[in-house]
Amino acid sequence: MQTLQMSIYALALLIALALVFDFMNGFHDAANAIATVVSTGVLKPQTAVAMAACFNFVAIFVFHQLTVATTVGKGTIDPGVVDQYVIFGALMGAIVWNLVTWYYGIPSSSSHALIGGLVGAAVAKSGTGALVSAGLIKIVVFIVLSPVLGFVFGSLIMLLVSWVFVRSTPRRVDKWFRRLQMVSAAAYSLGHGGNDAQKTIGIIWMLLIAAGYSQAGEATPPLWVIISCYTAISFGTLFGGWRIVKTMGQKITKLKPVGGFCAETGGAITLFTATAMGIPVSTTHTITGAIVGVGSSQKMSAVRWGVAGNIVWAWIFTIPASAFVAAIAWWCGQFIM
Repeated sequence: MQTLQMSIYALALLIALALVFDFMNGFHDAANAIATVVSTGVLKPQTAVAMAACFNFVAIFVFHQLTVATTVGKGTIDPGVVDQYVIFGALMGAIVWNLVTWYYGIPSSSSHALIGGLVGAAVAKSGTGALVSAGLIKIVVFIVLSPVLGFVFGSLIMLLVSWVFVRSTPRRVDKWFRRLQMVSAAAYSLGHGGNDAQKTIGIIWMLLIAAGYSQAGEATPPLWVIISCYTAISFGTLFGGWRIVKTMGQKITKLKPVGGFCAETGGAITLFTATAMGIPVSTTHTITGAIVGVGSSQKMSAVRWGVAGNIVWAWIFTIPASAFVAAIAWWCGQFIM
């Protein structure tokens, strides 16, 4: 790859912008990790976000293989087209879409906003030939597959738990799962940090390679990149995206602690599996699928399908909308950077 002529100031600005996106990713997606445990009354909001932020960072010690970062950094667009304008456009496309969906309380995907941003900026610069089809196909497949897996795992775990505790009183079940839900919430936050922080790691890694500060053949990015990205997403989670908590926790279906445990556990299994496979998935899609699975395993009418349908429409528009904004930002970036 040809090394770019990029000033240290432009490089620092783009790294800072990437960390802003990472912070917003945690801020925007905090609801995914805490909505169920808050809405069931197991934890107070402040305690829940502190726990989620902690386990977002602890993920740095669990997910040693940066498979998701590698997919984002090398498997979505041709590294040869990457420059400061492409990265600027991609980040702005993702940030703007995150702000819009946060403002309206829509649980969209920060991950797919970032992928859409990369696609939009790369196509604006070099056309569709700049896209890496193999990596993008995996991501598109998991747009559908991750909520389906969340649905399947969430509903199966709910059915299994219902069978195991069939002779238990509701009070006893509630007592047990108020404790167990803290474990499942921690596991989900661990999976959230492990998958989502790596996406920003991949962006910064891509930028450093393009600027000549890192080599394309290196197995991992510099340690400071890894630490700063996990720190940024943890702080974002700590501040929390409160507008989305109500939608995720109660508008889709009413949850009790046992349902919250099953949804979070099903979502965590999906996230751990996807991260091991190096696939950047949406934590929003995953937990929504799991919540719907838990609700529908009890009775279909327990799910507010109209709310779920509105969320799905937001998913459909995320990549094209962020790609459109990114293409405009790529063009503007050539005049302001």
